[in-house]
Amino acid sequence: MKFLSGVVLGVILSAGVISLSAQNERAMHPRIAAAIRALEDAREYMERAPHDFGGNKAAAMRSSSDAIRDLRRALAFRGREDRRR
Repeated sequence: MKFLSGVVLGVILSAGVISLSAQNERAMHPRIAAAIRALEDAREYMERAPHDFGGNKAAAMRSSSDAIRDLRRALAFRGREDRRR
């Protein structure tokens, strides 16, 4: 039981460190953070839209998701590089 508690605590603490690091990177790169928010908003809008934007809805949603993922990876990379220094 103690081992399991230790594992859970470790995961929680690691998530906190990652979260702080992500917040720091978003603060250091506000344009990227704003782009992520805008893409998330656009993707949510498209999900709720009753039409398919001339057949482009699915591709646009996939592209938006890919862009969000890539921007988050870019911030994570920058965070890892900054911690090395």
